[in-house]
Amino acid sequence: MWRKRRHWHHVDKDYVIVHSSSSSSSSVSGDSEEEDMGFLEVPVTDMKQPLPELGPMPQGLSPQQVVRRHILGSIVQSERSYVDSLRRILQDYRNPLMEMEPKVLSARKCQVVFFRVREILQCHSMFQIALSSRVSEWDTTEKIGDLFVASFSKSMVLDVYSEYVNNFTSAMSLIKKACLTKPAFLEFLKKRQMASVDRVTLYGLMVKPIQRFPQFILLLQDMLKNTPKGHADRLSLQLALTELETLAEKLNEQKRLADQVAEIQQLTKSVSDRSSLNKLLNSGQRQLLLCETLTETVYGDRGQLIKSKERKVFLLNDMLVCANINFKGQLEISSLVPLGPKYIVKWNAALLQVQVVEVGQESSTQEKESVVIQNVGSKKHTPSSQSSHSKVYLGPPRLFQELQDLQKDLAVVEQITLLISTLHGTYQNLNMTVAQDWCLALQRLMRVKEEEIHSANKCRLRLLLPGKPDKSGRPVSVMVVFITPNPLSKISWVNRLHLAKIALREENQPGWLCPEEDKKSKAPFWCPILVCRLPAFSSRALDLQLGAAIHSPVHSSLLGFSAISTSLPQGYLWVGGGQEGAGGQVEIFSLNRSVPRVVKSFPVASQVLCSDYIPERTEEERTEDSETDADQVLPAQPVICLGLQDGSILVYGSVDTGTQCLLTGKSPGLQPVLCLKHNTDYLFAGLQSGTIAAYARNNGGLWDAEAEPTCLAVGLAPVRTLLTLDDALWASCGNQVTVFDAASLKAQQTFEAHPEEEASITHMIKAGSGVWMAFSLGSSIRLFHTETLELLQEINVATRTTFALPGQKHVRVTSLLICQGLLWVGTDQGILVLLPVPRLEGIPKITGKGMVSLNGHCGPVEFLAVALSTLAPDILKSDKEEDPAAEPPTATEGKPEGRSSSDSGAQESPPTREMRKKGILLQYRLRSTDHLPGQRLSVREAPSATGGTTLEHTEEDGSIYEMADDPDIWVRSRPCSREAPRKEISSLAVISGGRGYRNFHPNGKLPSSSETDSTLLMWQVPLML
Repeated sequence: MWRKRRHWHHVDKDYVIVHSSSSSSSSVSGDSEEEDMGFLEVPVTDMKQPLPELGPMPQGLSPQQVVRRHILGSIVQSERSYVDSLRRILQDYRNPLMEMEPKVLSARKCQVVFFRVREILQCHSMFQIALSSRVSEWDTTEKIGDLFVASFSKSMVLDVYSEYVNNFTSAMSLIKKACLTKPAFLEFLKKRQMASVDRVTLYGLMVKPIQRFPQFILLLQDMLKNTPKGHADRLSLQLALTELETLAEKLNEQKRLADQVAEIQQLTKSVSDRSSLNKLLNSGQRQLLLCETLTETVYGDRGQLIKSKERKVFLLNDMLVCANINFKGQLEISSLVPLGPKYIVKWNAALLQVQVVEVGQESSTQEKESVVIQNVGSKKHTPSSQSSHSKVYLGPPRLFQELQDLQKDLAVVEQITLLISTLHGTYQNLNMTVAQDWCLALQRLMRVKEEEIHSANKCRLRLLLPGKPDKSGRPVSVMVVFITPNPLSKISWVNRLHLAKIALREENQPGWLCPEEDKKSKAPFWCPILVCRLPAFSSRALDLQLGAAIHSPVHSSLLGFSAISTSLPQGYLWVGGGQEGAGGQVEIFSLNRSVPRVVKSFPVASQVLCSDYIPERTEEERTEDSETDADQVLPAQPVICLGLQDGSILVYGSVDTGTQCLLTGKSPGLQPVLCLKHNTDYLFAGLQSGTIAAYARNNGGLWDAEAEPTCLAVGLAPVRTLLTLDDALWASCGNQVTVFDAASLKAQQTFEAHPEEEASITHMIKAGSGVWMAFSLGSSIRLFHTETLELLQEINVATRTTFALPGQKHVRVTSLLICQGLLWVGTDQGILVLLPVPRLEGIPKITGKGMVSLNGHCGPVEFLAVALSTLAPDILKSDKEEDPAAEPPTATEGKPEGRSSSDSGAQESPPTREMRKKGILLQYRLRSTDHLPGQRLSVREAPSATGGTTLEHTEEDGSIYEMADDPDIWVRSRPCSREAPRKEISSLAVISGGRGYRNFHPNGKLPSSSETDSTLLMWQVPLML
């Protein structure tokens, strides 16, 4: 595999790479890899190129120019440091190892460890020369974006970095093995690290190429933020961001695949060659979806914790594997190279037989499955004949038992209260005041227990696995309980397990075609999964055409933890349609479960053609509005707007408020409303007549239905699509787009989007700094820049659809959607195409061949809608992060009268965690009984501050104590790892609407549904974490 190479002993020179043809490269002497790739080595040190240095800052620069100079300085400094690190790898490690006698690492192994480092250095040496030239002329040109595009859009840069990234895991594995088997090599690494100024290890240096492009992206994002519109460098910076993001995404995916292969290989090594698991892992059909170190906890029959141990859990595409982790003998090298542990497989189970069971769901599982549930690892459980008499507690069982005990105690205390009310004498600490305090304290303790159970659920992953049948032949399920590092991890596991099972359905095997050149490419692990297909309208008596769909996100506070992880994006999907020239119909689906269900259906006067969702304004925006202009407020609640064939515009409230019709308006001349879009000030309606009706908001946040809208003339053809940008409104008319100023509503300019007049623009969608457009003729989609209106890219979709329907060249695009870095394209043949686009603020150029869905419709894809919701932040909090407002009152709030000042001073300091755990009810201050008449009935006397014999009133009077055991051990067996602050976790689904359902797999056996029925297909994407 490895050919003999000639090695350069003086590799501290800079080299420029010249990409030559393969025929010329073979004549150049050099390393075999360079010959394969067509690299020429040109030494450049003789050119005496100076390092890039910024000159003194000129006078009179704007604040943005000053910031841009600082960012350029950061780029220069960052690149200098990176090139120095690459040189250190070669000078401090590779060269000495190659020259060392006797060799501690063979030449062949050196080639593996340092593969492609020199070529990366050559790339960046050339970039540094070009950067030096730009820096010297910065104050006259102020351009750097095009340099990044020119330097990092070349295929050879991707090739060099790809090979380095793909080899990285092998290189680290080889270093680790050499450290364990060759003491001289370990000693060499230690000495080199200690001799360096910054004490960075070889691993620390070699991981830098993997981190380089994310660093560049952050610097260029800062530069773009400080580059005003119209600046000569702005488009170049946006294109540079696109190139770097694309490069980083490709390298990330390759690194992920390489790590996945390495993990599966490591797992395979731990399984005997003859086992069935070994054959499954070696079949090449397994994809690793998720693997993480979790803590397995084992409980006894009464819920006592017996043991806990870390396990590595692997979620493959069709099985779950749990392994012990073994780090023995490797700790000495852990500071020099990341350790890849050895695994010992503990158990594995087919994915379809694994169930997630939340706290409180066990009884329903037992009834439904008629199985016996065992706790894995616990002592021999009760024989089946006795199991009906003694309940086995699962989950945090002690907490449930204590909650039940508290409920019983409260019933007893309530009875005692009734008895106390019958006392004839008066006593200081046995009266109705104390009795009520007892009841209140017990109720608070019950609330605390419920919170602990909820908190335990947040980090507790409980799986039901198939076990061996018992003696009577009944199936036995085994319960395994894992503690996840944080709530986010738990959500991720539940979500991935749920979707991995759906991915095993026939329609998802496979669900997508990846038309890559090598023909070996599999659909990536994140690809959308078809979760369901359902009729769009509940009434099948009428032949209803689909018109539009819109998602209205509404969070349901009633959903449990796992329901959030497995449900579609929370909220409601509004689907509208009807019959041409006849009435319309609206169906509303709830998405708060894993399968949608119709919650409301109602007729409207005419066919629904379009819709728009207008969210309520955030608290911050409302505050800003109240300070500036009270007239510009959004509705107090989110609203859904529908545009009808008869010119009506209907505005509805959300489902949770009864979906009442808040407003009805008519378009000028009762023209059909083809599209609706809003901004902060207006609701825009694109009409059949070629005009736009702009409805201004009134001070209620809605629109005045009585007032005449402002009419904007666009052209003679219908206005089929509108797009609102930050400061502009784009309107299509025929093959042209007119740009209006969003504030003044004045037309600024018009440009031609397609050379053929008959090709009307049907769709416009924005992402980053670009707008993709689809047309009524042809199979092309076109990308335009939002600022210069320049045509940046044109893609022929027909070249993709032929993979699903060979020979069909006449394709028309009927719907477009962009979300989460994916461009969805629906066609008139019912085929959906998925194309990757950058997510950042660069240009959303299509950068790969994409994928074609094997699930589609029998007719045109009428619409594509996105359902996107974010998980509520409080769901992601572990119990350590609970809202401090919910803390119990401090000790001083109910300080008993008669306390000395020194006592109260001590009480004012915040209670320690130990106090909170052991006596949470001591925080619940009871009213003092000192002032009450009668004898004191305390069981113990408090020592007096003066040393006298007077009785001091103590908190024991009338308080109830929490059980002394530590509740934290039932929450989790170890503290949560510190979580980085996260703004939001997105749940995403995409819905397509069209006639019928069709599977395009050549060997597919799935039946197509009726070609006339309007059908919805729903795809879900794994949670964006």
